[in-house]
Amino acid sequence: MKINTHFDVNRELCGRPVRIEKDYSVIELNTTQAMIVDSSGLIHGGFLFGSADYAAMLAVNHPNVVLGAADVQFLKPLKLHDVFYAEASVIARKGKKRTVSVSGRVKATEIFKGTFTCLILEEPLLTPEK
Repeated sequence: MKINTHFDVNRELCGRPVRIEKDYSVIELNTTQAMIVDSSGLIHGGFLFGSADYAAMLAVNHPNVVLGAADVQFLKPLKLHDVFYAEASVIARKGKKRTVSVSGRVKATEIFKGTFTCLILEEPLLTPEK
């Protein structure tokens, strides 16, 4: 399926799409040294959130989709060299609003879960400056 949104996202920071279908996506995030917060190799939670958000946006896959709200839980730590997979599914539709469930895993262990409220706008939120 063709990607219709978030064309310029930094895939090193937010992950790489590995599967995109109608109302569904999977993102793979390879953790790097630049993401750690301490000497134990703990990865900053913002990178998990960014990957999960990107997965939600691709599950909706509309050019004008934006995040309206998120309710998330960080269940276990993500460490340097872990590969994080964010799997997103649209679970509800109401007008221009989409509710997306995202599960984040390392191997078979769920380490993140959340519900993202995505809004489809009539026009882009921002327009390029000229």
